[in-house]
Amino acid sequence: MSSAEQYIRTEFPVIDSDPHFNRVVSYMRGSDVVAWGGLTAAAPAALLALERVRPAAGPKGINFALGLATAMGFMGGFLYSYQKSSLRFWGWEENAREQALNRKEMDARAAAGLPAYGEPTMDEAAQAAAARNSKYSALKFASVPWFNTTNHKYHLAVTTPNKSE
Repeated sequence: MSSAEQYIRTEFPVIDSDPHFNRVVSYMRGSDVVAWGGLTAAAPAALLALERVRPAAGPKGINFALGLATAMGFMGGFLYSYQKSSLRFWGWEENAREQALNRKEMDARAAAGLPAYGEPTMDEAAQAAAARNSKYSALKFASVPWFNTTNHKYHLAVTTPNKSE
């Protein structure tokens, strides 16, 4: 196996190793959306609970703190839900529903004569760089929230190992 190839054994079939932002969001399950909403509500609730234990902000400052906590909960909830959806694309979690949706979407695109992953708008080198930068990026959300927002042809770079290995 060359050094550029990677093989990651997954329990479930890999759908896409670098799914586009729109696909990840549109394939989110109801449980992902509930988790997103729950985390959005949990952040200001935790702040209010802590404020009851030890008041700090006062009546005027609590409004800003609640707004900030809600915004942070919303963003954190979204990143959590996005990551859960991405894990299913990569085959790291059960993904039967996503496989069926992907099959339906790819069949419809093929029937319409469209490219499987959208029409690339960049040259070959830029597509390769975009794919390298965004592949498995949902694992790096703690440092940099990064999403695949480009159409490129590098979606299933997961390869099967040689029989001799």
